[in-house]
Amino acid sequence: MTLETLSLDALDRKANEHFPGLLVRKDLLRRLRSAYSVPTFVIEFLLGKYCASTDATVIEQGLEFVRRNLSEKFVKPDEREVVKARIQQLGEYQIIDKVSAALDEHADKYWATLHNINLNLVHIDEDIIREHDRLLMGGIWAEVTIRYDSTLRFRGVTFPFVIDRLKPIQLSTRSIGPVQEARGAFTSEEWLDLLLRSLGFESSHPSFTRRRKLLHIARLIPLVEKNYNLVELGPRGTGKSFVYQQVSPYSHLVSGGQTTVAQMFVNLSTGQRGLLALWDVVAFDEAAGVRFADKGGIQIMKNYMEDGTFSRGREVINAEGSVVLVGNLDGDPQTILRTSNLFYPMPKEMDTAFYDRIHAYLPGWEFEKTRDELYTSHFGFVSDYLAEVFHQLRKTSYMDLAERYFEFGPHVGGRDAKAVRKTVSGLVKLLHPDGNVTKAELAGYVELALEMRRRVKEQLKKMGGLEYWDVSFSYIDRESRAERYVVLPESGGGLIITGESLPAGSVFTVGTDPGERKLALFMIQTQVNPGSGRIVPLGHLSPIMKEALKAADAYLRAHIRDLGIDRDVRQYDFTVQAVNLNQAKEGAETAVAFFISLVSAILEKPVDPSTVVVGEMSVKGLLQRVDALPERFELAREAGARRILVPSGNKRDLADIPDELLNKLEPVLYTEPINAAIRAMRLE
Repeated sequence: MTLETLSLDALDRKANEHFPGLLVRKDLLRRLRSAYSVPTFVIEFLLGKYCASTDATVIEQGLEFVRRNLSEKFVKPDEREVVKARIQQLGEYQIIDKVSAALDEHADKYWATLHNINLNLVHIDEDIIREHDRLLMGGIWAEVTIRYDSTLRFRGVTFPFVIDRLKPIQLSTRSIGPVQEARGAFTSEEWLDLLLRSLGFESSHPSFTRRRKLLHIARLIPLVEKNYNLVELGPRGTGKSFVYQQVSPYSHLVSGGQTTVAQMFVNLSTGQRGLLALWDVVAFDEAAGVRFADKGGIQIMKNYMEDGTFSRGREVINAEGSVVLVGNLDGDPQTILRTSNLFYPMPKEMDTAFYDRIHAYLPGWEFEKTRDELYTSHFGFVSDYLAEVFHQLRKTSYMDLAERYFEFGPHVGGRDAKAVRKTVSGLVKLLHPDGNVTKAELAGYVELALEMRRRVKEQLKKMGGLEYWDVSFSYIDRESRAERYVVLPESGGGLIITGESLPAGSVFTVGTDPGERKLALFMIQTQVNPGSGRIVPLGHLSPIMKEALKAADAYLRAHIRDLGIDRDVRQYDFTVQAVNLNQAKEGAETAVAFFISLVSAILEKPVDPSTVVVGEMSVKGLLQRVDALPERFELAREAGARRILVPSGNKRDLADIPDELLNKLEPVLYTEPINAAIRAMRLE
């Protein structure tokens, strides 16, 4: 593979001017990452030190140096004892390892631990600790010179290993340098592109629209925002878990399968804090397979996602770890939304209350599958530096920023507003770490935050009914009082009931699926042809719907003259089809709609556009009061209906319908089936 000399663009030059020594060519990382089982940020840091050039020859020499260092100095698990012996034999030896330190307060002495080589109680000088304080915060990767001295004893025990010199290959202090000051030298678009290049992608590629760039950046919000709960479901191969596995050493990826309360929160036997208390982000890969071995694990997680606390025993523990759930979504979202909801791959133990704690649902289906042409060959931040920036930004908050200029619409409840504020705060930290953001830029972030929270709420509405009906999210400009509503791209803005006139015999209805305990939208269609009086069901009609059709047909035959129809129905065949628009298994309480469909077809008069019919009738035309009327109203309105026919027996139930729905959906009462047909076709 030949390495070409890089032609610097304006962004490369500006980035190197303001962040010298903190950038690396991302194509070089790809050449080495698969060959060495060390963290990405370790390789990047070495590349930043030895390949900081645009000249191909110099870079190749630097790459060879990096390869040699990783091959010779990185300790593989099966070589631990060999390396220890080599240190003893040579008296001094250099390795690459993760080093941490801790104070033994009883002995007033610091001890170091070398993790890969599995050495504990290694002598380390206080001066090294003072110079590199991250040694005390979980440790750093470093090039370490270890000396062997068999004369060193402590309290009568020989501890021969000593760290003589330590050369960090990670940031060794918590200082993030000039990032907030230097941000002002970049335009918002330049900074966005630099962040995207830092993730390894080429921002100038045509696939990266501004929206797609922002979605990639939104993946980073849990790294900068405390107690942020994010879900991303989408196709395989889009890099969902990469951010949480490779970008930051403060992030921990849990790969599917079973977990425990002790692992996630606290071990009651030892008092050891769990992952959420130790890491900035805990991400669950293949979230569909996540299970808690302990009863009540999901409930504890639910409570934690609400307020960042969990109770174990008598102690209430605070933690700041963000929760990320990533997984695969098979099929396009439009199809899924017709048949189910966008949470369908998740474990059954996770209920609506759990999902309501999620601050944002990232549309994973909008990310392209990763491929070579999307990767960058330009400069981006060294991941370790960027991770430290993210970690430090968690200490700041911009949660009040959005409401300086905007207020939320009436459908944005308390939990929704909190989610939006946290998302906006995270985006501002990432894209404007200095806090300087314009009103127009902020409006875009508010809109994206509302969209990602609304995606959560829309699924809850599908799962939980009227409790989550208020999904018409909007924000209002405090100055102009202009209100802007936020829609979901996957809904396409398309309505099932469009207001266009349909052929005679076509009727929309809301039926009940008793088995699934849900409501579903159906379109019933009837076509009349000369025949012998047969009813011909087309396609699959469930047993319940067949019975409803029989009742409607019997009543029509008995009352044909009452409709003013001077025809012998025995001379016609009725071909009837029920189109299932929500993939329900059954469609109970649909007999009135079947009756109106038959009447409309034989009269050759269409039902009034944008009308939905609900109601059940017996073979003698006795009407039955329907249940769950508010939910039927909401489903009809969501589909685009403007009128809904309701049995007069449900008149009192109209008081339970929110005014918001009544203002958009006109209820029309009917007293018996013929009256329903007349009103449906506006024959009064």
